[in-house]
Amino acid sequence: MSNAVAVRDPWALIPSLGHLDAYISAVNRLPMLTADEEQRYARQLKEHGDLEAAGRLVLSHLRLVVSISRQYMGYGLPQGDLIQEGNVGLMKAVRRFDPDQGVRLVSYAMHWIKAEIHDYIVRNWRLVKVATTKAQRKLFFNLRSIKHSLKAQSDAPQRHGLSQDEIAQVARQLDVKPEEVVEMETRLAGADVALEPPETDDTDGAPLAPIAYLADQTQEPSQLLQTRDRDVMAGDGLQRALDVLDARSRHIVQARWLDVNDDASGGKTLHELAAEYGVSAERIRQIEAAAMKKMRKALTA
Repeated sequence: MSNAVAVRDPWALIPSLGHLDAYISAVNRLPMLTADEEQRYARQLKEHGDLEAAGRLVLSHLRLVVSISRQYMGYGLPQGDLIQEGNVGLMKAVRRFDPDQGVRLVSYAMHWIKAEIHDYIVRNWRLVKVATTKAQRKLFFNLRSIKHSLKAQSDAPQRHGLSQDEIAQVARQLDVKPEEVVEMETRLAGADVALEPPETDDTDGAPLAPIAYLADQTQEPSQLLQTRDRDVMAGDGLQRALDVLDARSRHIVQARWLDVNDDASGGKTLHELAAEYGVSAERIRQIEAAAMKKMRKALTA
């Protein structure tokens, strides 16, 4: 007699991963399939596409995913997420499992479960990927455990990095180049840095965030437009505004604001221009004000 769970919807027995302890307790109570039961369900799935048979195969191996997920708890990612990704790998394994291969599903599924968990860790452990090629992934998932093993065997004082001999040993063990070991160790030792500072009331004592010195304000669109407009105003725009003035008004504006002396003492004063034209300083001020008004109107036209 089969010891499989006799319910129409076997998935109804499994609580949500949001209740992780309840989920793990539930899957550990599910009975394992015998070799004959596993063969029968696998053939039903392969030959008839029986989804209920696929569910039986998946359910009986959920505890395997939980067990494997515990091996990757050191990466600081939620176990619930690791289990969820591992379950995806388990379902892929069940779909591809061939009962005629002569192996149990548990052995076949381990590769698929680990592959999905590995991919999830690489995508989510850091904002910037630390391992993209096959060789880098091999280094990523083996370097830390090998380092711990080497430190445990060594009588030397604890160091943060590997010695040259240890780098060579790791390279031989993983069949990679020593420089690849050094590069991956550097990546693992690094940390993500927030571009913008965290929100805090203490703005005076907050450290300078990278966004403050990485941002190129000169290429900011509004700044570029403002710079372009200022250049136009200082060139063609200014000349166009001066052209609307009569000769005396233009000379007064240029003498007051545009013809600056080399000694940075500024343009001529109202009294100097008054003496030049034989009028009062107040009259020069009035002419200047009227000229400025005409220029502003010309610039905004």
